[in-house]
Amino acid sequence: MNDNNVHVEGDVNISGERLKWDSQHTDLLTQQILADDARYFLHQSMSSPCLDVLQECNGCEIATVSGRTLLDFHGNNVHQAGYGNDYVVKRINEQLQKLPFSPRRYTNQPAVNLAKKLADLLPGDLNRSLFTPAGTSAIGMAIKLARVVTGKHKVISHWDSFHGASLDAISVGGESDFKKHMGPMMPGVIHIPPPDSYRNILGGNGHDPHTHADYLEYVIRKEGDIGAFIAETIRNTDVQVPSKAYWQRIREICDKYGVLLILDEIPIALGRTGKMFAFEHFDIEPDILCLGKGLGGGIIPFAAMVTRDKYNVAQDISLGHYTHEKSPLGSVAALATIEFLEKENIFEKVIQDGLWIKEELNHLKDKFPIIGDVRGIGLLWAIELVKDRETKEKASAEAEAFMYDCMRGGLSFKVSQGNVIQLSPALTVSRKELQKALSILALSLENF
Repeated sequence: MNDNNVHVEGDVNISGERLKWDSQHTDLLTQQILADDARYFLHQSMSSPCLDVLQECNGCEIATVSGRTLLDFHGNNVHQAGYGNDYVVKRINEQLQKLPFSPRRYTNQPAVNLAKKLADLLPGDLNRSLFTPAGTSAIGMAIKLARVVTGKHKVISHWDSFHGASLDAISVGGESDFKKHMGPMMPGVIHIPPPDSYRNILGGNGHDPHTHADYLEYVIRKEGDIGAFIAETIRNTDVQVPSKAYWQRIREICDKYGVLLILDEIPIALGRTGKMFAFEHFDIEPDILCLGKGLGGGIIPFAAMVTRDKYNVAQDISLGHYTHEKSPLGSVAALATIEFLEKENIFEKVIQDGLWIKEELNHLKDKFPIIGDVRGIGLLWAIELVKDRETKEKASAEAEAFMYDCMRGGLSFKVSQGNVIQLSPALTVSRKELQKALSILALSLENF
């Protein structure tokens, strides 16, 4: 097996490290369920066959049928309010007794309440929403709306970005693993280098807006007919935090050329960065904002696209028209999640947690040469593992082995780009749980 092929991401299901992990499952029930899962589900990269069987989840933890308990610092970014949040569960149960589903062409009070709440939270005239069961669909609606508003079909996005797994979403996304064997992508998509401060292929200072933002302007001028620029405000998978100057320059360029700025905050909004929305850190406004994942409280699949009043111009087009478009359950889950975050003052907690984590992770970097870079904000952090700090050669095999070693110690997380340890716990995580997680990381690093 060629390790270069399996280390595009670190959470793979066909590698030698995965086979070693599987061999440790001595519990007969776990083995049987995994065998049935592998038999009846269509296999796909980073999914099936699965690595374990979950029994329950609560707060920041997941527990397997064999009795293993892990701190979940991945959570697919749905667990901002923590797994099984009592406040959210109570509100969903109440709604189940009243109106569990709302057919198309009808509205309901929870959906209207949520649309109003999002309008109140967002700046300017970002007052118009469309709801959908999935973040990928929110991206699709945003791309459609941009075409209607601008009359232009071309879109610019970043290499290595992730915007969902449907064909239109992987077209604007920049991760190669999702495009294998797919043939022609959606036409009119142009990719540019991301503002990566550690692996800056454009040279110069990675936080200098003129090294990356001006590249966007160059492409817009040369390509022509660009309708939208879509980007993650802060890249989630390997955690890239651009500078305020970068984003303000991007906003300036989009305004100058009539390009809509679409921000994908599906995994990182709702307090992950210490703000309700990540773009608040940069003093900018998007033209279209995509939300999802944690918006459903980690219980209901739910997402939203929000745009400006003046872009309410697609009355004769079905931008989404999804069966569960105005889901009362999803709307109640979203409202309850937002209310919980606000009333528990989660944002200030996340800011303080982020300052503590930054200091602790940098102590680990000082101690372990395998750590090439530490970066992040709030409760979203990355540890980039390298074979050599000078060459920055990726320590991909080591990163995967490190992940399984930490899982044996009781900590679960995602490995991105083959060598980046991504840490994104529930925002309700306690300082004691954070200390436990950092202790597991430190203990495992001793082996590398």
